[in-house]
Amino acid sequence: MKWLDVLERKTRRFAVVHLMNYLVLGMALVYVGDMMGFGFSQWLSLSRAQVLRGQVWRLVTFVFLPNQTSPLWLLISLYFYWLIGSALENHWGASRLTLYYAMGMVGCILSAMLTGYGTNTFLNLSLFFAFAATWPDYQVLVFFILPVKMKWLAALNAAVYVWQLIVGSWSTRAAIALSLLNVALFLGGDFIQRLRQDSHYWKTRRNFRKSMRR
Repeated sequence: MKWLDVLERKTRRFAVVHLMNYLVLGMALVYVGDMMGFGFSQWLSLSRAQVLRGQVWRLVTFVFLPNQTSPLWLLISLYFYWLIGSALENHWGASRLTLYYAMGMVGCILSAMLTGYGTNTFLNLSLFFAFAATWPDYQVLVFFILPVKMKWLAALNAAVYVWQLIVGSWSTRAAIALSLLNVALFLGGDFIQRLRQDSHYWKTRRNFRKSMRR
């Protein structure tokens, strides 16, 4: 999209090189601090009430909250975030990845202002959707055994989100819809174009089969 290119050029000086390194390191440190009893998470989480009381750092620090309680799953998730984030930075460049993540943060903040609390869970998963859209046939080993292409994992996650949008509470719906705002802005146009191309392909193939039967 042209407006994204313009916005990227105007915000290029704010780009964070190796963004995922800082995010992964921050989440690891917060996890260790919480395990040691320092309670970092309660001071970093995104809470509307606390922000309105002047704790404005929460508008940024919530991105460093770990999403896992198990050390093993934390290591796996952090490695996965680093892998897909670094790949996107190499492909897009630091400025576009920073802009993508920043727009997702804006969505999380809007959600928190509406519902009272915000989370970085869907924000981090937005990286997953961007990776799947860029490299749909990339394979990962689920449970270190089963090879699955990223496009099918993305489709499964999308189905789960749609279901939560249907049956979830209004706070859950707001969190999902707004936290994935960057996905819609950055990837929505490409997704629609791909659907049109696929539709044209299958229509052409169907017409060809009909002509061959005559």
